[in-house]
Amino acid sequence: MVICKTAGIVKIALAGNPNTGKSTVFNELTGLKQHTGNWPGKTVVYKHGFYTLDGQKFLLVDLPGIYSLRTNSAEEEVAREMLCFQKPDVVIVMVDATSLERNLILLLQILSITSQVVVCLNFMDEARKKGIKIEIKKLAHLLGVPVVGTNARAGVGLDKLVKAVHEVAINKPVKVTGPLFEGRNSAVALVKNAEKISQTVLTFEKKDYQERDRQIDRLLTSKKLGIPLMLVLLGLIFWITIQGANYPSSVLMYLLSTVEKYLWLISLSLNMPIWLAEILILGVYRTLAWVVAVMLPPMAIFFPLFTLLEDLGYLPRIAFNLDAFFKKASAHGKQALTMCMGFGCNAAGVISCRIIDSPRERLIAILTNNFVPCNGRFPTLIALAVIFLVGNWPQPWDSWGAAFIITLALVSSLGITLIISWLLSRTILRGLPTGFILELPPYRRPQVGRVIVRSIFERTLFVLARAMVVAAPAGALIWLLANFTLADKSVLAHCAAFLDPFACLLGLDGYILLAFILGLPANEIVIPLLTMSYLATGSLLELNSLAALRELLLENGWTWLTAICMFIMVLNHFPCGTTLLTIRKETQSWLWTMAAFLIPTVVGLILCFFIAQSVRFLGV
Repeated sequence: MVICKTAGIVKIALAGNPNTGKSTVFNELTGLKQHTGNWPGKTVVYKHGFYTLDGQKFLLVDLPGIYSLRTNSAEEEVAREMLCFQKPDVVIVMVDATSLERNLILLLQILSITSQVVVCLNFMDEARKKGIKIEIKKLAHLLGVPVVGTNARAGVGLDKLVKAVHEVAINKPVKVTGPLFEGRNSAVALVKNAEKISQTVLTFEKKDYQERDRQIDRLLTSKKLGIPLMLVLLGLIFWITIQGANYPSSVLMYLLSTVEKYLWLISLSLNMPIWLAEILILGVYRTLAWVVAVMLPPMAIFFPLFTLLEDLGYLPRIAFNLDAFFKKASAHGKQALTMCMGFGCNAAGVISCRIIDSPRERLIAILTNNFVPCNGRFPTLIALAVIFLVGNWPQPWDSWGAAFIITLALVSSLGITLIISWLLSRTILRGLPTGFILELPPYRRPQVGRVIVRSIFERTLFVLARAMVVAAPAGALIWLLANFTLADKSVLAHCAAFLDPFACLLGLDGYILLAFILGLPANEIVIPLLTMSYLATGSLLELNSLAALRELLLENGWTWLTAICMFIMVLNHFPCGTTLLTIRKETQSWLWTMAAFLIPTVVGLILCFFIAQSVRFLGV
């Protein structure tokens, strides 16, 4: 992609090492909402936005994080193409104040190709806490370019940064001179100059300033304790989500059922035809109400908790712990990071696969990303676990049991991902795993208020709105299918009867398979569609409790085997429509898109068939 310069607009490139706060600065200056987090590799293509200062319009381009202009990866190629060939008016180079010497190497490379540079020395607050003192004026003198100290997450110093950029772009061209830059194109010279500069401007008041992080990492990345602690942490998050979502879900069900009564009164006052009122209220409204009541509470709890882990810097530690497993599967260790992104949305997980340099390993990550349950499937998994799999357990063991089941489901998803990755690497995507270096970022205290707001508005409500857009027409369709008859049976019943023989082999029924098929646009609507399908009138049950849903499922022939097979199919089935379109865009191939559709679906069908037939054979 080429971003052309428009007359009268100053083009600014935002460059730097991974995880130095580029996306945070970009969001603060442009007002946009690019994803940020405490792990390297979030930005894999460049984004652009605008801001204005003193009547001058600036185009700000956020480049992927890189360590060098010597291209070895897709991210470095993107950044180098912008810096070397698109010639921005100013380059803001983000530098981590806690790792000055390493960050200076890229800065010196950029200074070798352009003098229009402003250095943003970020994380000054962390540097002070660690006893790292940087003489900013001396650093600016040695480099010959403006240097501005900032704490971008808190917005500190950004006003000085934009003024410095304005000064360089409009008023004062910079010329980089001085003995420190002689022979700077040599790799050895770059390292020596970076070391020389850092020794000149740095003072360490605490020699063991990294000891705290190292002590924590001895536990969280331990060969013996790393993975068990990861599972305990995830289990705790699921327990908090399940325990915290119970009461809000019940309240929402009660409120939404009360609203329904008023909707009936409104329809009567408007003399609305009964068929239209039933479509809108029994079909559309009740489906939307169920989506909101079941999905909103767990997402509103899970997303902030997961984002706190992300901002804390824990996700790269997960990748570190799992790297050996992915290597044995001939996959890439960064695939663990793409799986973590898949928790929020599988489409985002597919896009994040760009951080994997190897085309073969990137394709493996794309094809297996859907084995990670996304936000649309989590509420369904939680509902199944709570109302059926542990429905008869006494409190508080029911919530602990549900959390254990969800954690076990994630472990099984990881295992299936590794097995399928291994099979792909031995068949159609043959090859050896490539090594990689993953930077473990420092642990940072999350900004809890900002995390909650960002998670609610950027993730939870966005996903909920998307689900509601799909659920509304789907609810109307189910009502129509359930209320139009053909040979004394509804069209819906005919469809379910057609699918029923095949579904029985899988431990399911025709209505369940039909709900999955109609739920292709969004995973979130499978349970609402299934619930409506089970009712003879095509309308949803009263939204008063999850216990009512359990009774409905039992009345329609559900057993523990049905619940387990349904659970497995929720974990392992085709990606939603948005994810499929994203896969097509990323791979530029309908063939690989079809493979991404078939692989998890076939796995789910095989597992359900094996479990159902084994249980029936044993007579359990």
